[in-house]
Formats: sequence, structure tokens, C-alpha cells
Amino acid sequence: MKLPDRIGWRDHVVGAALALAYLAWLLATVRSVGIPRDEGMYFRAASDYVGWWRLLLEHGGEALRQSTIDSSFGYNHEHPALMKTLFGVSWWLLHEKWHVFTDASTAYRFPAMCTAAAAVWTTYLFGARAWTRRAGLVAAALFALMPRVFFHAHLACFDVPITAMWLLCVYAHWRAQETRGYGWAIATGIVFGLALETKHNAWMLPFVLVPHALLVNRHALWRGLRGGQVTLPTSVVSMAILGPAVFYALWPYLWNDTLARLQWYVSFHLNHDYYNIEFLGKNYFGPPSPPGYLPVMVLATVPTVTLLLFSIGAIERARDGCRRLSGWLLAILRKRADEWPARDPRETDLLLFLAIAVAVGPFFLPKTPIFGGTKHWMPAYPFLALFAGRGFDLTWAALGRALPSLAPRRAVALQAALGASVLLPPLAVTAHAHPFGLSSYVPLVGGTAGGADLGLNRQFWGYTTQNAAAEYLNDRAPPGATVFIHDTTWDAWSHMQEEKRIRGDLRAAGAPHESQIALVQHELHMNEVDYSIWTAFGTDAPAYIVEHDGVPIVSIYRRP
Repeated sequence: MKLPDRIGWRDHVVGAALALAYLAWLLATVRSVGIPRDEGMYFRAASDYVGWWRLLLEHGGEALRQSTIDSSFGYNHEHPALMKTLFGVSWWLLHEKWHVFTDASTAYRFPAMCTAAAAVWTTYLFGARAWTRRAGLVAAALFALMPRVFFHAHLACFDVPITAMWLLCVYAHWRAQETRGYGWAIATGIVFGLALETKHNAWMLPFVLVPHALLVNRHALWRGLRGGQVTLPTSVVSMAILGPAVFYALWPYLWNDTLARLQWYVSFHLNHDYYNIEFLGKNYFGPPSPPGYLPVMVLATVPTVTLLLFSIGAIERARDGCRRLSGWLLAILRKRADEWPARDPRETDLLLFLAIAVAVGPFFLPKTPIFGGTKHWMPAYPFLALFAGRGFDLTWAALGRALPSLAPRRAVALQAALGASVLLPPLAVTAHAHPFGLSSYVPLVGGTAGGADLGLNRQFWGYTTQNAAAEYLNDRAPPGATVFIHDTTWDAWSHMQEEKRIRGDLRAAGAPHESQIALVQHELHMNEVDYSIWTAFGTDAPAYIVEHDGVPIVSIYRRP
């Protein structure tokens, strides 16, 4: 059955099928991902937040007292409340009440996994509307099959949710420019508010959408100015009004001492602490950040075929934009309006380039912390994938032109081989990276071993303690042993024990000299931990090493 030319409900079925398949894959692999440091804090905050909402529904006014709000939302208030509230609602309903999920952590994580699936759905629709359904399918798949995206999509954190919100806000704005109606403009404002309430990356979205809206609506703006009126694009007005309103309404912590708390929130992120990160064998713990960090990490972590297709698609669209711009300039010089080249009234290319540039731009500044690795510029990745989808379309067309007389069956087989050559390598790399998503690197740089040889960061957040438990602690640790848990938080350790990922009789210790068994999650700045263990245990020989492709990820020492 051939789909109609017009993008419609059938495409939502396709997008939903892609999203559900990705969600099913995430759920099938979620338990093998250990609980990192940040998640332990967000789990606790989520439980506090949903407790307040339950109190509001059951007792009304009592929940609105400032003391009650502050006691519920005061923990981890450096981030907005939307995702933590959803984590808490999911935990309460799907784990505590209805017992859909056996593990509490899976219930907490489920809303973030849903946003990952929604991003896949939206990427397909964006590509199908902008170019072709084939481009949309490839773009959605290539976005989903980025190893770092796949890893972070499992976590009850904010990086994949803000990626989904960034993408959805850009898409809603783009549709508003196309339809010129109020529906999509209102949706843009609401989604912008949800993005603000997800993570501080959303502060940068106006630098994407406002210049684009002004360019698309330039003729109407000029006519209004000549008539003595200022007429702003409806999506921009909606963002300015609805965005802050949604942000304020969904974060009860701001309802009291609003100005002071907003000032603290902004100051916290503008003056964020630096954390350690290794890059090319050097440890960075403060400014200036290395200017080559972002491009090297993109080359080392995004599947190479995706970057190749992105280059094809982005260069083609940039060349077309330059051609049109030169045509306009020539027509203006000649004063021949009839010679103006045809233009895309939605200025799609410009919007996608802006969405990438604004997402990655701060990481070329010397004072921007880089401790989060690739996760902090992840909002650029759906748009990178969209250009890759365009690049696949161009490659597909070039294949057809190169072999015009090929028999239909052979043509179909060749096209299928092209699709497989594009999608199977990212699938293999992503599947192989799991659950060591932060340790793995693409074959272009030699895989995990190549990344280690280059001196690229091996992990952070201490989430690999679960891998140590699965491979050693649960089977070989003596009963009641004390374990130095290194970079793993007490909250994360407790959750893993509650869910029987780690034996319940093992006791966490805060220092090597207090323990019988000691873990080291390998990062460059933590080399001193090995020395502390050698001194405390009287041996420098690990009892066991957790590896990925021969690269040590966790070393486990045992007191003789």
C-alpha cells in the first residue's frame, strides 16, 4: 500500500510504532544500567514532590503553606520540577500502587524513557514533512542509534527530556510558520514553558526561534512598520506569554520569594561548579575548557556513517542556501523582482542550522564547564540526524541515477543493502556499548580501547558499581563484607540493594581503610584512590577487573 503524498494520521502511526519499538528496547535493557550518582538524588526529590501533590489533592490549603512547599521542594531545587514530578508520579502509580514495575528505579525512569520515544516520533514527522518519509525514517533511526543517546535515555535525568522538549518546541514553531494559525503558535508557547521547566538549556531556545520567526515574517513586519504598527509573529508572542506562565505554574518552589529564588537559580547555572573530566590524557577541573572538546567527542561517539550522511545533507542544504542568497542579491542589484529565486516559506534549513548552532555554541566558549560530556549538547542531535536523513535521500537518488538500467528486483535488493549499510553499523555499535555507554567509543577512533588510548573519559557518576556486583561482589564477596563504594552514592547503593541488584548483606564503607573489598571506578583524577587502597590493603594487585573490550572500567581489590 502506497501512503498518500500528504503527511497525515498514517504517519503518526509510523512514528508511534518507531517510538514504541524504542521504548520496548529501553525497557528490556534498563535493569542492566546501574544507578548513577545523580539518579539517587532525583529519586529522593521525586518522592518528595509527588508527596506534595498527593497532599494538595487530599488536604488542599494545607499543602499551599510556604513551610510545606519548601520542605517538599527544597531538596534539589537547582533544577526545575517537571521531570522529577513525573518521575515521582510514575513511581507512585506504576510501582507503589499498581505494581506495573517490580523495580522502583524502572518506574522512576519510565517518564524519561517516554520522552526518548517521543523524540524518535517527532524526528520522523519532522523529516517526513521537511523532505520525505524515507528521510524521516532514517533520521529517527539514526538518532535512536547513537550510543550516548541510548545510554542516557534509560536514566531518570533531564538530558534526554530536554532534548525531546527542544526538538518538539522547534517543530511546533516550524508548524506555526507553515499553518499561520493559532493552534501551533499556542502549542509553541506551552512546549517552551515545559522546556523551561525541564532544564536550563531551554533558556537558549529564543536564540533559535526568534531570529527564524523574524526572517520568515519579515515582509509582514516591514508592512506593519511602514504603517506605524508592530506585529510580532504569534509563536514568539506565545512563547513570551505562555512560556514563563507554564514555568512558574509547574514549579511550586517559585511561588514564594519568587524573585530571590529565580536569581539564585540563574546564578547557580551561570556560575556552575567545574567537575573533573579527562580529555586527550589531561584532566580539566576549571576554565579554560579545551576548544576542541566538542568536535572530538562528536567524532568519537556518534556513529561515523551518521556523521557522513549529516555532512552530505548539511552541505547540500548549505549550498542551496548560498545559491538562493546570491540569487536574491543579484536580483536586487538588477532591480528585477521577477528573477528572485524560489524560497522555502518556512526557512527549514535555517531553522535546523540554528537549532544545532545554538545547542553546541556554548561549548566553544572557554568558561563553559564540560563535565557532562556529550549529554549537555544532546539537543543538537535530532537535527544532526535530520540532516543525515536528507543525506540518505541524496545517496538513494544518486544510486538510482548511477544504475538506471538495473532490473527492478536487483534495484530493490541494492536499495535494501544501502539501507542496511546505513542502519546496521549504528545498531551494532549501540548494542555493543550497552551497558557501558559512557565508556564506549566508535570504531573510527578504535572503539573503547581507542578512546582509552586517546585519553578520553572512561565514565562518570559511579554507575558501574552494578557491573562490579554482577561480575564479582554477588558471587565472591564473603558474607557481611564491607565494600568501599568509591564514586557511588549511598542512595544509589541502597536502591540497588533494595532491588536485589547487589546482595543485601554487603555493607557500604566510605573509605578504603574501613572496608574488606574496595572498588575503583577508573577516571584520571581518581588515580590517587588506587594508592589509598594499596596503602590500606598492603597490595597493589586487584582481585578482579571489570572490563569492556579489554579496557579496565572497575578494579576490585580485596584485603588479604
